[in-house]
Amino acid sequence: MSAPVVVVGASLAGLRAAEQLRAAAWRGPVTLVGDEPHMPYNRPPLSKEVLAGTASFDSLAFRPRASVADVEWRLGTRAVRAELDRQTVELSDGRTLAYSGLVVATGMRPRRLRCPGPAAGRHTVRTVDDAQRLRTALTRPGARVVVVGAGFIGCEVAATAVTLGAAEVTVVDPLPLPMVGPLGEPLARALRARHERRGVRFVLGTGVAGFDGDGRVTGVLLADGAVLGADVVVESVGSVANTEWLDGNGLDLTDGVRTDEHLRVGGRPDVVAVGDVARFPNARYDGVPRRVEHWSIPTDTAKHAAKVLAAHLSGAGADLAPFAPLPTFWSDQHDFRIQSFGAPVLGKDDMRVLGGDLDGDPVVGYHRAGRLVGVVALGGQGATAAAARYRAELLEPPVPTA
Repeated sequence: MSAPVVVVGASLAGLRAAEQLRAAAWRGPVTLVGDEPHMPYNRPPLSKEVLAGTASFDSLAFRPRASVADVEWRLGTRAVRAELDRQTVELSDGRTLAYSGLVVATGMRPRRLRCPGPAAGRHTVRTVDDAQRLRTALTRPGARVVVVGAGFIGCEVAATAVTLGAAEVTVVDPLPLPMVGPLGEPLARALRARHERRGVRFVLGTGVAGFDGDGRVTGVLLADGAVLGADVVVESVGSVANTEWLDGNGLDLTDGVRTDEHLRVGGRPDVVAVGDVARFPNARYDGVPRRVEHWSIPTDTAKHAAKVLAAHLSGAGADLAPFAPLPTFWSDQHDFRIQSFGAPVLGKDDMRVLGGDLDGDPVVGYHRAGRLVGVVALGGQGATAAAARYRAELLEPPVPTA
């Protein structure tokens, strides 16, 4: 029997990669390795429904397709080293797996603040266990909550904390507005106003210098000298790619795993990367490799990478167009949604209101060289439905890369 395809990472991207290998007619063995003890589950609800207590862990678990019933699962163990020239992966339990094909799907982990002060009372949100611990802390009467970081997770957690009745919810960020990176200034300003009307306080333009407390956090020391009282601190300050196990193989790991236009890693036909750890050029826009941490990317990357890897393993070859997905994300906060299609970050220099207005439920278009490259809606179902009507324009044939 030939060596299996080894998929390292048992989240959505890893599961979809295994399923798509079967869909691409790979009938050989597949081994899926994951560091959590859980089967793959849905992560976006962790900062919303799970924290709010409206979704159980059982409701998050993905139901694998029948085609992967024969996959070998190695959960509760992680990859610690890969030797790509020898086609082996060493695991934390001491075992070494030989592979015929390797799928890198190890994703990200939360970045932590390196500040003086106690660690107890400080939380991140990445796993279901993280979310369950944080929910216990947030539901204590009179909780004063400080969220460090005004990105997706930070804003979602702040909204959920208000819903749970926290006494105070404050979001701290060195940037001037929440989610200004992906949204741009006008929409970020409208987002801040919506949060403030619902009870969230923002302290922007400053960072965190340290934490007060004797064994447990009681305050957050800001870089400008102010002190915020805190019983619960949520660190939402970005992510770190889980790539250390690939060190020593001559790969570009400066921000995730760099791939070519077909998600192949380091010029190797037997190694592909999928999900938010992959830094790939999107032929829809240009040839610049970027990581994309959006809901649609695990499935999109898995589908393309599986075809590429299965074709190599079968010796049939593949005549595929360069990978050109349309990224999609949404974020539910309070009683409204942010819905995005395309790559708004590429068109923040030319933003136009396509529908509604910034004081209501706007739909904003982002343009690059006169071409619509992204659409974002902020509001209720009407706004998100209006944004979806621009998908056809966003899906027009990709611009040829230089």
